[in-house]
Amino acid sequence: MEVHIRNMVCGRCIKVVTGIFQNTGVSLRSVRLGVVDIEKELTSEQMRQIKASLEAEGFEWLDDQKVKLVEKIKQEVVQLVHYGELDDMKQNLSDHLRTKLHKGYHYLSSIFSSIENTTIEQYFILQKIEKVKEWLVYNEFTLSEIAFKLGYSSVAHLSGQFKKITGFTPSQFKQLKDHYRKPLDQI
Repeated sequence: MEVHIRNMVCGRCIKVVTGIFQNTGVSLRSVRLGVVDIEKELTSEQMRQIKASLEAEGFEWLDDQKVKLVEKIKQEVVQLVHYGELDDMKQNLSDHLRTKLHKGYHYLSSIFSSIENTTIEQYFILQKIEKVKEWLVYNEFTLSEIAFKLGYSSVAHLSGQFKKITGFTPSQFKQLKDHYRKPLDQI
């Protein structure tokens, strides 16, 4: 049985969710971003405990199919931006999502927009900006390297988009004392 969980965006999330299920005595097959595969049906008490524990940790048990699909889209975008290599990606975002989720992009886009009140493209841009912030704060790469790694056509394009979203140029952002980064599950 698969259980879909909202707001799982990193390895620590997998660890926390795994612990929640194990603490209620549930045998797991696997846990990955957004999905927990359990061996047998849960009792109503286990389900109640798990839902309460998930909520206390900022997660949510998903029941609605459209909401599950939106979470899958988000997981693909997060995976692509934060753990993938956009510079090696041979297809655009719409083709990537269509291939991964086996649904037409127009359908994915309309479902996403109706539930999230933003577009997939805007969500993708916001994720990329958060990755830029991370790399700027930790001074891991030059701006040229960041632009290349995140699939921007130029440093100017990256800088313009960064300023439009944050209100700062990348160099101004680096000089800030407080780097206002958003948790991935709040984008």
